[in-house]
Amino acid sequence: MSSLPKILPAGREIVLRTRGRRHGPIIRLVSPGDVGELIKPFVFLDLFDLAEAGGPVFGWHPHSGIATVTVLQSGSLGYEETTGAKGILSKDGVEWMRAGRGVWHTGNPCGRERTRGFQLWLALPEDLENAANHSRYLSAAEVPSSGPARVIVGAVDGVRSPVPAPMGINYLDVRLSAGQAWTYQPPPDHEVLWLALSEGAIRGSEMVEPGELVVFEESNEALVIEAATASRFVLGSARKHPHQLVLGNYSVHTSSAALAAGEAEIQRIGQQLLAAGILK
Repeated sequence: MSSLPKILPAGREIVLRTRGRRHGPIIRLVSPGDVGELIKPFVFLDLFDLAEAGGPVFGWHPHSGIATVTVLQSGSLGYEETTGAKGILSKDGVEWMRAGRGVWHTGNPCGRERTRGFQLWLALPEDLENAANHSRYLSAAEVPSSGPARVIVGAVDGVRSPVPAPMGINYLDVRLSAGQAWTYQPPPDHEVLWLALSEGAIRGSEMVEPGELVVFEESNEALVIEAATASRFVLGSARKHPHQLVLGNYSVHTSSAALAAGEAEIQRIGQQLLAAGILK
């Protein structure tokens, strides 16, 4: 283990930390009704750790009003959507699915390798929450990097993700070797900042251990951290989502009317899946 300096440069203070709640192979770190209200537009985050290939883990389920972003850190994951998209997401691949007005999807681990990663929900702005759905799947080679950070959504130091996400959101997948220091300076209007550690241990103003999600104070100060051991984490920064979160079972919208429209489309698609024998 690398020895860390006693004092790191001043940076963002942690205002909340959580290990979430475990549901079998899935740890729910953020939900729209708890931490998601604090860090919106990031309204949901699961850390999943799945066994070898088997039946569907997630099963067919709907979304509206959000985009889902899956970062696969190991293994492979089969996916299928009612948009017609279908395939296999491999190690270090990225899924972007803008549910918009409504979509159903399912997923299951493939192959013999342990399948591990994060699934994030982003609350969409008013002009996109009931727009047409859109998917983009990236292989590991298609995800650009800025230093140790893979740019999943947004842009860092002139490096921009090909994911067609709303402006004002950065989402990074960061790997640090033992003893490596890293500074993240968010854009001037990004007041929301958090990270979730899947491997290793890092130190900024405080130590962060694997399995923890930490939320930093709202400001534009840089985040300065160093890895105690080889570490990997996802990090999000953004302009704060300005709307109250209006929640359905699998949906997040900005108003009751928008939620009603999304749920109506979800029900329509669900009836088609029932008629086709896909849902029981």
